[in-house]
Amino acid sequence: MTNMKTSTIKFFALVTAFFGITSIVTAQKSYNLDSKSTFSVAGTSTLHDWEMKSASGTGTASLNIASGKLTDIDALTITLPAETVKSEKKSMDKVAYETLKTDKNKNIKYVLKSAEKVNETTWELTGTYTIAGVSKVYKTTAKTTVTKDGLNLQGSNKITFTDFGMKSPTAMLGTIKTGQDLTLKFNLNFNL
Repeated sequence: MTNMKTSTIKFFALVTAFFGITSIVTAQKSYNLDSKSTFSVAGTSTLHDWEMKSASGTGTASLNIASGKLTDIDALTITLPAETVKSEKKSMDKVAYETLKTDKNKNIKYVLKSAEKVNETTWELTGTYTIAGVSKVYKTTAKTTVTKDGLNLQGSNKITFTDFGMKSPTAMLGTIKTGQDLTLKFNLNFNL
């Protein structure tokens, strides 16, 4: 009788452990970047401040959302075709694409290395940006909002042209010069 009780207890412990592990494994889900996601880069010049935008990124994220709360960001990758980033002036776009070396580097990429939860709506992301063929690791503070379809993620990074081996562009025979500092901004929606 004692052996049967012990066997029954072990069996239930095994079943409980199995279902516990299964629920953890299945809680991670893959989400896709939707078309409402936006990216921009902003900077300055001797003539005026400027901003270039794109809504053409693709990507995926492996997330754990439980009871309406984000509990884990396991993976996140974004690819943005460099020549989809546009200003309101074609001449500026042409100079930007030369600076980004888009003839050899068609995409701007981001790959998450790690994510650390700061509080319910703030995460510290560490990831690699690849711009103009050069890769650099940055920390990014991101604001998160769980939506009915998945997750909204917003944040920004300060970078410089030289961080990625680029020369800050000039125009009009050097009379218009672009400042070194840039701000990358993103507003991303990941949906099931």
